[in-house]
Amino acid sequence: MTQVIWIVAAVLVTFTVGYVGYSRYLTQFVELDADRETPAHKYEDGQEYVPSKKPVLLGHHYSSIAGGAPIVGPITAGAIWGWVPALLWIAIGNPLMGAVHDFVSLSGSLRHEGKSIGYMIGEYVGESGKNMLLWFAFLTIILVVAVFALVVGIVFNAFPQVVTASFIYIALALVFGVYLYQFNGPFIPGTIVFVLGVFAAVWVGIQYPLALFAGDYPAGTIVLFSGTGEWLPGAAQLEGIGGGNTAGWIPIVMVYAAVASALPVWVLLQPRDYLSSFLLYTGVGGAIVAIIVGTFLGTSSEPLVIDSSIGAFEGFWGVEAAGYAPLFPLLFITIACGTISGFHSLVSSGTTAKQLDKETDARLIGYGGMLGEGLLAAVALSTLAVWGFADPAGGIGAALPNFASGGGVIFTSLGIPETTGAVFMALVLCSFLLTSTDTAVRLGRYMMEEIVGTPAGRTDTGLNADPGSIARGRYTNPLVQVIPAYLLVVSGQWVVLWQLFGGANQLLAALALLTATVWLANWDDSKQLISTGVPMAVMVTITILGLSILVFYENLYLNLIQGGAGTTEATISSIVQMGIGLVLIGLALALVRLGYRNIQDVRRGPEAPAAPGDD
Repeated sequence: MTQVIWIVAAVLVTFTVGYVGYSRYLTQFVELDADRETPAHKYEDGQEYVPSKKPVLLGHHYSSIAGGAPIVGPITAGAIWGWVPALLWIAIGNPLMGAVHDFVSLSGSLRHEGKSIGYMIGEYVGESGKNMLLWFAFLTIILVVAVFALVVGIVFNAFPQVVTASFIYIALALVFGVYLYQFNGPFIPGTIVFVLGVFAAVWVGIQYPLALFAGDYPAGTIVLFSGTGEWLPGAAQLEGIGGGNTAGWIPIVMVYAAVASALPVWVLLQPRDYLSSFLLYTGVGGAIVAIIVGTFLGTSSEPLVIDSSIGAFEGFWGVEAAGYAPLFPLLFITIACGTISGFHSLVSSGTTAKQLDKETDARLIGYGGMLGEGLLAAVALSTLAVWGFADPAGGIGAALPNFASGGGVIFTSLGIPETTGAVFMALVLCSFLLTSTDTAVRLGRYMMEEIVGTPAGRTDTGLNADPGSIARGRYTNPLVQVIPAYLLVVSGQWVVLWQLFGGANQLLAALALLTATVWLANWDDSKQLISTGVPMAVMVTITILGLSILVFYENLYLNLIQGGAGTTEATISSIVQMGIGLVLIGLALALVRLGYRNIQDVRRGPEAPAAPGDD
């Protein structure tokens, strides 16, 4: 049988080559200069523009970009089409496309006052292009918040130990922020003490699990409220994945995200992401070490070989249980963030660009951070290989527990009990998700600030009657995002969120690469456009084909023409999905047309004057 270590080995080789060689070339290509003033220094305000130490900012960036998608995507894709296609897309696509996407988004933002990709493209194609991309990004953010809050609720229900551990680590982060920025405490000793506190939170969580409503939990779980919570909005629709308990955690996560996004970055975002980065590095790096140790020393509780339920290649149409699922283009959209993610361009050109201390730090944080997410995707694929996957069509509800359970088996190689390892991996997952969720809400505010108009380095509370102020306000804008996100989750059609999120997210990646290509073309007409242009063309093709399948086959043909929708609610949902999909496709094509026209104009240059006539 094939050993799991081959998954890890393939990724480590291609990622090392990409970072050592390609990222160095890209750094020189965009002419990063350690001595050039960054937006963090130019507009330093103690609120959003805050220069950060490289390890601190790497922790924030990595924690923010890595969420549930690089875990759910590879597990689901590997179960449907086989582990080899999933591995190839991660190992090759990440260093050539995803890491390039993140790096150029961050580098471009540095040269545009820390503004978003929407602002950047507006500089070259006009106000209409800017607003189209910003609205596209803002709507994608709402889908991100909805999906991530839902996934956190699922994990909190499946592993109540993680609830307690998550609360403790957030509290530790708040104290660590005060310790660093208000009391100027020593950095390294503080790091040691508070990181140990985060790991101790895992032990406390195992001892004192926490749930909102009754359910099938480990012995000793503290249940806060009587009953099952069936009266909560969305509880009936979430019955198969926790019911009232999951439905109860979702609004709590969204309220947390709204509050956290309004706080200055030094209060919670920076210290929490820095502390959680140690948790995340340990989870991803520890799993890789455990696979190597378990393979060569045989110390794991089970042989680390690929389970017989997971095929190397399940054919172009995938396993029968998943229904109609062509490998091209759906595998690439399903894996999503493990290889490339449009959400990352919002983080890179949003919070990260406003905190970068030196331009040259962008190589490690932008390019290297994305490789780190690829390692997470490889670990997720490894957990699938070890644990197996009985329900390839089960989506996020089936994939998430798989990650923790398979991770628990892998960590037995290091002498860690399987239960403890599973809880730890579940906490790793929630750490990614919680940081990504509130970062997403903060980024949504940045998008709206640029749509409505706010000078760099200035924020607005939103606590007045001006509509523009309310829309972009630090305290009011989060409500504009979390309320529709909550309604999407509890509407009864939460399953479709993942498909819409995947399509919108990957299409945003294509548009971010388009933005970078336009920027490079306008910067210098001798700049090569292959590094960004080819990935952009690939992603435009993949995502438009994928959304077209969602719109015309799954919804129009199967649900409406063939009557597969069944109920009135499902019919309405199909119509809404079709509308959203068509809007996304239309916006993308319009922006591609504007960008292509701009590049043509730049490369063509000014028209040569007509030759003088003989007469």
